[in-house]
Amino acid sequence: MKNYVCIIMCFLAGMETYSQEFSETDTIPTVLERINSDLSSMKKLKISGYLQSQVQFADTAGIESYAGGNFSSGFDNRIGIRRGRVKFGYTNDLSMYVLQIDATEKGISLKDAYLQFTDPVIETFTFTGGVFDRPFGYEISYSSSLRESPERSRLFQTLFPGERDLGGKITIQPPKHSRYNFIKFEGGVFNGTGPTVTDFDNYKDIISHLSFNRSFLTERLNIGFGCSYYNGGWRQGTNYRYLITDVMQPDNSYIRGFSQDSTHGNIRSRVRREYKGLDIQITFQSSLGITVLRGEYITGRQPSTAKSSVSPSAQPVENTIYRVNGTTATPYTAFSDAYLRDFEGGYIYFVHNIMQTKHQVVAKYDWYDPNTRIARDQIGVKNSKTGAADIMYTTIGLGWIYRWNSNVKLMVYYDKVTNETTKYIYHGSTLKTLSRDRNDNVLTFRVQYKF
Repeated sequence: MKNYVCIIMCFLAGMETYSQEFSETDTIPTVLERINSDLSSMKKLKISGYLQSQVQFADTAGIESYAGGNFSSGFDNRIGIRRGRVKFGYTNDLSMYVLQIDATEKGISLKDAYLQFTDPVIETFTFTGGVFDRPFGYEISYSSSLRESPERSRLFQTLFPGERDLGGKITIQPPKHSRYNFIKFEGGVFNGTGPTVTDFDNYKDIISHLSFNRSFLTERLNIGFGCSYYNGGWRQGTNYRYLITDVMQPDNSYIRGFSQDSTHGNIRSRVRREYKGLDIQITFQSSLGITVLRGEYITGRQPSTAKSSVSPSAQPVENTIYRVNGTTATPYTAFSDAYLRDFEGGYIYFVHNIMQTKHQVVAKYDWYDPNTRIARDQIGVKNSKTGAADIMYTTIGLGWIYRWNSNVKLMVYYDKVTNETTKYIYHGSTLKTLSRDRNDNVLTFRVQYKF
């Protein structure tokens, strides 16, 4: 009985607090109108999110991996929260505000923070500003909660770390009732350094994507394709720039390798970063289930450093040198030279939902060749200045997905990674482990809850 009395008292207290928002002269229609207005505002706010908990097993302890990051030294298994997203969206007619954070055992980080508004006349032009997905290709914007593999391909993780960037873009797409709604163009200007750091130079990157999407055979067949272009770069910190050419050896013979360009004007000039991409998506529904084929191909020039081909988020630094003046050692930062590589890569997905069941099978192939102008057995040759950053990788992924219900999804996925090998390993080379394929395959068990 005491419990019921407490509940009633709490309810009355709440009613008293709420009633204080209205004056005694307010009529019932006025009060109802205010309540309806508050409810309408609440409907504009949408909260969504998902959590991915997983356990992973690697072939070898402490491997470098693109399946969620490198394994800690001495460890070949790990349990963790891969993504813990909470997204807040407020939509009002032709405008929207979005904030998304990611909370894992490693900390809390910002994922999205942007505003968006559409022209009220023809509802075709939309402006987006803030931190959001780069408008390049298809895989970047395809949500991690929907993606059939645990991670994006090695190519995209290398070129676009973090997927997002800070900038602004214009989207041109006729409204849904238009016969031309299947055409979409996105173009914008970005820092080029990623979502969580400030820009380190005055140069900005231009990114664009043109896509088409149509359905046929009474919605049973859907085809989408697009093309992308990226033009940007970053400020070089030294005079030394390296490009692949024929390099003369001490015995007057030639090898393929990096040749130094020490033009005085290189320092503080822009090192050009340019990509071109094509993407396609095909979805077909039959009595056997829904089959999806997706593919993407990117080629271009990637400026980075001698040790890595990953796009830098800060001025690349080689190491810290201590200059000794008498008894005082002063730290001095030595910037990295720029290495320009012509690259290519892509991925192919095959996804099939088995008839009307909750089961889904996945096969994926992706590859990334960071330096197309040099053969594998030319990598590591003495005086060529080539190394691990020039090695090509391919990954075959096989997976099974079970949709427990509308919120819970189970995934088992195996990544078989194969690296290019080179036979020219001279004494003192850092490529000794690349004379054979590394044991760096990864098995992932994942549970996802989405709301």
